[in-house]
Amino acid sequence: MFSHLPQDLIARAKNIKLLIMDVDGVLTSAQLFIGNNGEITKAFNTLDGHGIRMLQDSGVQTAIITARSDEAVAARAKQLGITHYFYGAHDKKEAYEKLRELANVREDECAMVGDDVIDLPVMVRCGLPIAVATAHDFVKQYAAWVTQKNGGFGAVREVTDLLMFAQETLLPKLNEYTR
Repeated sequence: MFSHLPQDLIARAKNIKLLIMDVDGVLTSAQLFIGNNGEITKAFNTLDGHGIRMLQDSGVQTAIITARSDEAVAARAKQLGITHYFYGAHDKKEAYEKLRELANVREDECAMVGDDVIDLPVMVRCGLPIAVATAHDFVKQYAAWVTQKNGGFGAVREVTDLLMFAQETLLPKLNEYTR
């Protein structure tokens, strides 16, 4: 599945204990649907959600760092059991430092999935910076890996599958569904 990827990428993925995700453009398509009364609606991908759950079950912590403060994201984070949720984080580097302390992980044990320049302060510091296919070209320059799928359309599932593949937990977990 991922055996075609460079071995140094697999080695970095094997070391990850914390997956950090942005929201708009990563967990969603980056589109905001704004109703007549100003309410914002977002769509989340269920494949991403299940991948996050499987990754958590394999022992990897998950987190969200987003600049927005959004009730829909808070509800989705709660549904998925994402305990580390930093919202309104315009300084993502500061949130990242607090998060690492809370999660008790080193920088090389963190992966960050981003799509825009606001994510770079975290991406350049973590052990595995990942950009989604629809990320800004400048962000892709700093990514160790770029997903094939777009943000909001299964990109996070690609990431969770990669991490689990590298940590040799993916196939046993997938095989549970065929028993």
